[in-house]
Amino acid sequence: MMKPMATLRLAALGAAFALLAGCSSISLPSLPFFSSADKPKPAELEPDPASLAIRQAWAAKVGEVSFPLTVQVVGTTAYLASTDGTVAAIDAATGRELWRASAGGPIAAGVGSDGTTTAVVTRANEVVAFTGGREAWRQKLPAQGYTAPFVAGGRVFVLAADRSVTALDGKTGFKLWAQQRPGEPLVLRQAGVMLAVGDTLVVGQGGRLASLNPAGGTVRWEAPIASPRGINDVERLVDLVGRTSRVGNTVCARAFQAAVGCVDATRGTVLWSQKANGAEGIHGDEASVYGTESDGKVVAWRRDTGQRAWVSEKLLYRGLSAPLALGRAVAVGDSSGFVHLLSREDGKLLNRLATDGSAIAAAPVAAGNTMIVVTRSGGVFGFIPQ
Repeated sequence: MMKPMATLRLAALGAAFALLAGCSSISLPSLPFFSSADKPKPAELEPDPASLAIRQAWAAKVGEVSFPLTVQVVGTTAYLASTDGTVAAIDAATGRELWRASAGGPIAAGVGSDGTTTAVVTRANEVVAFTGGREAWRQKLPAQGYTAPFVAGGRVFVLAADRSVTALDGKTGFKLWAQQRPGEPLVLRQAGVMLAVGDTLVVGQGGRLASLNPAGGTVRWEAPIASPRGINDVERLVDLVGRTSRVGNTVCARAFQAAVGCVDATRGTVLWSQKANGAEGIHGDEASVYGTESDGKVVAWRRDTGQRAWVSEKLLYRGLSAPLALGRAVAVGDSSGFVHLLSREDGKLLNRLATDGSAIAAAPVAAGNTMIVVTRSGGVFGFIPQ
């Protein structure tokens, strides 16, 4: 009989290969599927205490989601997309569709928006931008991207799978600059890190956060969250994955299956880094940083020191999403379509919300007074506290 720890290692390796795309001619070996007897059994759900009053306010539909979706919120509008190329804007308060458009082909990454320009990346390696629901321009990329474009300051920034960063004019798509870094043999088929802090563009490149001058792409500083270790390419993979947690000038991020850490983005110094075995991004507040581990643990780290504040093991092996810190709760989705609301103070269950039974496709997001959840089958749900 296969030992439990060995099963977990092999399952994690299989998941890693499922997320990887070769950046060179290296081929990835196929891995056998494990029988149901070998897979860890998802934890049984405890009774729902329903101690946090929240209700489903509306439901909508966009289409199947099989790519690393980022739901972008600007004000009270949510921008989202589906695999078939659909891009839509939805009023978060009512669920009313404001506009819907097509990227003209399957989408690989999205969505980024500043409320005026909305952009996605297609599987054909094109950035497609929309204004008011109409296509404004499209621009070919030199490499595939799995990270949603970042739209700010009249520009569209794109982080490609080879860790290159390209800046495009938001109105025309004209290439303003491109910054190329040495690539790795393997990269994650997963959303990376890209955000603005003051007048700098912060991106994830390997296991490092890097600060770029948005005017020309020059590097201002680099801060390592994790360093590559191990004897093969998979074990050495430490790419930073989205989402991140920013409070003031402090940015916290996860390095794939390696660590969670925080960086002072004004100086480029690492405040702390702690070992963590997760593949999804994080979220947080002024007191804590929250994350889900690959085995289903939900962990809270103290934001000032990185020490663990609490760990919940109530959702083991349930295929959790990245979390959302909202009100007095931490919301995480699972592979059965449930959203679990845990207490920020101690991780105890406060409420459980059902969607359509398919896996949660993206980290829940907050838009005004509404929490928005998207499922793999394309269901969009708005939940509002009572």
